[in-house]
Amino acid sequence: MKKQTLILSLSLALVYSAVSQANEIDSRLKLYQSQGASDFSASRGESFWLKKHPDPKKPGNHRSCGTCHTDNLHSKGKHARTGKVIEPLAPSSNNERFTDPKFIEKWFKRNCKWVLARECSPQEKGDVLMYLKNK
Repeated sequence: MKKQTLILSLSLALVYSAVSQANEIDSRLKLYQSQGASDFSASRGESFWLKKHPDPKKPGNHRSCGTCHTDNLHSKGKHARTGKVIEPLAPSSNNERFTDPKFIEKWFKRNCKWVLARECSPQEKGDVLMYLKNK
């Protein structure tokens, strides 16, 4: 009986987490639309994710989202500077992703500045979230 209760509890936790992720992603998308973005595109998000941008601190070098997170969103990444392991970004592989709105915005602000040397626009954020949501 204890084993069944544990299995049921874990199953419910996973379902709750998935619902929480979906709700928070949808909430972020609505916010970005209210900031002027429209018609989010997973394919644009994927292109943005994979695009290599010039490294402003190291001429001749390039950065992308995958530099740290990898291009396979189901794999662990590694922080380019510190070497710290980064858990998978795909919501289907990491049930803690995209559940905290403050963390999502902090993540976008910090990582967009590192990759692009500027903050991402609401359109870029929405496109990336659409790409990640489907992974």
